[in-house]
Amino acid sequence: MENKKLVETVATNLGRTTEDVNKLLEALANVLRTRCSELDSVFVPGFGTFEPKKRNERVMVHPSSGKRMLVPPKVVVGFKVSRVLKAKLK
Repeated sequence: MENKKLVETVATNLGRTTEDVNKLLEALANVLRTRCSELDSVFVPGFGTFEPKKRNERVMVHPSSGKRMLVPPKVVVGFKVSRVLKAKLK
Protein backbone atom coordinates (compact mmCIF):
# COMPACT_ATOMS: atom_id res chain seq x y z
CA MET A 1 0.00 0.00 0.00
CA GLU A 2 1.35 3.39 -0.92
CA ASN A 3 1.58 6.25 1.58
CA LYS A 4 -1.23 8.24 -0.06
CA LYS A 5 -3.59 5.26 0.05
CA LEU A 6 -2.64 4.54 3.68
CA VAL A 7 -3.34 8.14 4.71
CA GLU A 8 -6.71 8.14 2.91
CA THR A 9 -7.75 4.82 4.47
CA VAL A 10 -6.82 5.87 8.00
CA ALA A 11 -8.50 9.25 7.54
CA THR A 12 -11.71 7.56 6.38
CA ASN A 13 -11.68 5.10 9.30
CA LEU A 14 -11.05 7.83 11.89
CA GLY A 15 -13.28 10.47 10.36
CA ARG A 16 -10.36 12.92 10.15
CA THR A 17 -8.84 14.93 7.35
CA THR A 18 -5.91 13.59 5.37
CA GLU A 19 -3.78 16.51 6.62
CA ASP A 20 -4.39 15.48 10.25
CA VAL A 21 -3.54 11.85 9.55
CA ASN A 22 -0.45 12.84 7.56
CA LYS A 23 0.76 14.94 10.52
CA LEU A 24 0.06 12.02 12.86
CA LEU A 25 2.06 9.57 10.75
CA GLU A 26 4.93 12.06 10.42
CA ALA A 27 4.95 12.50 14.21
CA LEU A 28 5.04 8.72 14.68
CA ALA A 29 7.93 8.42 12.23
CA ASN A 30 9.83 11.19 14.04
CA VAL A 31 9.33 9.50 17.43
CA LEU A 32 10.51 6.17 16.02
CA ARG A 33 13.52 7.83 14.40
CA THR A 34 14.65 9.67 17.55
CA ARG A 35 14.01 6.83 20.02
CA CYS A 36 15.59 4.16 17.82
CA SER A 37 18.66 6.34 17.20
CA GLU A 38 19.08 6.35 21.00
CA LEU A 39 18.77 2.53 20.96
CA ASP A 40 15.41 2.57 22.81
CA SER A 41 12.65 0.24 21.68
CA VAL A 42 9.17 1.60 20.90
CA PHE A 43 6.06 -0.42 21.77
CA VAL A 44 2.79 0.32 19.97
CA PRO A 45 -0.05 -1.49 21.82
CA GLY A 46 -1.96 -3.91 19.62
CA PHE A 47 0.56 -3.52 16.80
CA GLY A 48 4.08 -4.49 17.83
CA THR A 49 7.52 -3.43 19.00
CA PHE A 50 10.21 -1.60 17.02
CA GLU A 51 13.61 -2.71 18.33
CA PRO A 52 16.88 -1.10 17.23
CA LYS A 53 19.88 -3.39 16.85
CA LYS A 54 23.44 -2.21 16.56
CA ARG A 55 25.48 -3.94 13.84
CA ASN A 56 29.25 -3.96 14.25
CA GLU A 57 31.63 -3.09 11.46
CA ARG A 58 32.70 -6.01 9.28
CA VAL A 59 34.79 -6.88 6.27
CA MET A 60 32.84 -7.69 3.11
CA VAL A 61 34.15 -9.30 -0.07
CA HIS A 62 32.67 -8.02 -3.34
CA PRO A 63 31.44 -11.13 -5.20
CA SER A 64 32.51 -10.21 -8.74
CA SER A 65 35.80 -8.39 -8.11
CA GLY A 66 36.93 -10.18 -4.94
CA LYS A 67 37.84 -6.81 -3.45
CA ARG A 68 37.61 -6.50 0.33
CA MET A 69 35.65 -3.58 1.76
CA LEU A 70 35.03 -2.37 5.32
CA VAL A 71 31.32 -1.93 6.11
CA PRO A 72 30.88 0.70 8.87
CA PRO A 73 28.79 0.01 11.99
CA LYS A 74 25.11 0.93 11.78
CA VAL A 75 21.79 0.72 13.61
CA VAL A 76 18.97 -1.29 12.02
CA VAL A 77 15.39 -1.46 13.26
CA GLY A 78 13.62 -4.78 13.69
CA PHE A 79 9.90 -5.29 14.19
CA LYS A 80 8.12 -7.86 16.36
CA VAL A 81 4.38 -8.29 15.83
CA SER A 82 2.25 -8.20 18.98
CA ARG A 83 0.30 -11.29 20.02
CA VAL A 84 -2.98 -9.42 19.54
CA LEU A 85 -2.25 -8.55 15.90
CA LYS A 86 -0.82 -11.99 15.22
CA ALA A 87 -4.03 -13.61 16.53
CA LYS A 88 -6.20 -11.32 14.37
CA LEU A 89 -4.19 -12.19 11.25
CA LYS A 90 -4.64 -15.95 11.73
